[in-house]
Amino acid sequence: MRVLIKALLVLLFPVALAAPAVAEVRVVATVPNMGMLVRTIGGDDVTVTVLAPADRDAHYLEARPSMMAALRRADLVVAVGAELEVGWLPAALQGAHNPRVQTGRSGYFEGANHTDLIQVGGAADRARGDVHVAGNPHFYFDPERMAEVGKALAERLADIHPDGADSFRANAEAFAEQAAAHVSRWQEDAQDTPGVVYYHKDVDYLAELLGVEILGYIEPLPGIPPTASHLRDLVGALRGTDGVILYADFQPSQGPDFVARELGWSAHKLPSQVDVDGDADDYFAMVGRWVDALRR
Repeated sequence: MRVLIKALLVLLFPVALAAPAVAEVRVVATVPNMGMLVRTIGGDDVTVTVLAPADRDAHYLEARPSMMAALRRADLVVAVGAELEVGWLPAALQGAHNPRVQTGRSGYFEGANHTDLIQVGGAADRARGDVHVAGNPHFYFDPERMAEVGKALAERLADIHPDGADSFRANAEAFAEQAAAHVSRWQEDAQDTPGVVYYHKDVDYLAELLGVEILGYIEPLPGIPPTASHLRDLVGALRGTDGVILYADFQPSQGPDFVARELGWSAHKLPSQVDVDGDADDYFAMVGRWVDALRR
């Protein structure tokens, strides 16, 4: 019997050594861009579940049982914040019954709290459209702001999993260096770029980063569908000028196509999120596509 036990131990021991390490931190990210950041900073020490599909408007999702199930098992929730997910995340968190990840706890992280936002302030008034009083939440279109958030995220992950602290901080620094290199090149490439018309204010950070003038929006007010009269007014104001129309893949094409035809401009539909399993290279490629389209 002893011989048999020893033989089994000899056979099983190498298997035990070869077994993959279990990730220490279970993270739920609200949108794919934040999932990318968690994956980039956390490396092998995290597992990431993303709640929102890449091709959906994160303003208008609904809390689902699958979201609650993922949140129930999470050690950390990473959200965009600034009320981007206010229509569904609080309900999903409440239904998850996980005290670790509730708002105000160490297991809840909002990126918007760790970088400066644009368009802060103003009263929440439906007459002004869907206004985010805390500021424009779409900071993920500015890689340098994402790098700031990444460094704060590294510290939060270090609090939860101290053994990975050095790795988290090194990964955050590496991401910041990548962001700075890309931004420097994009800013040089975008010089003398004509203005842009966006569908919504979701890509304003990129225009500010590159110094590109925003000439107007397809929406008359944030979150309000365009009317025929608004589109005609927009065409009238821009006729005889040069520019480009850019909009996200989940936004309707009729308005952009009409304005493009009337002005003789080009209109481009582009992704605003990486795929749900996207990495840093995918993120920089995604933002780079918007930069290339601006230059056209």
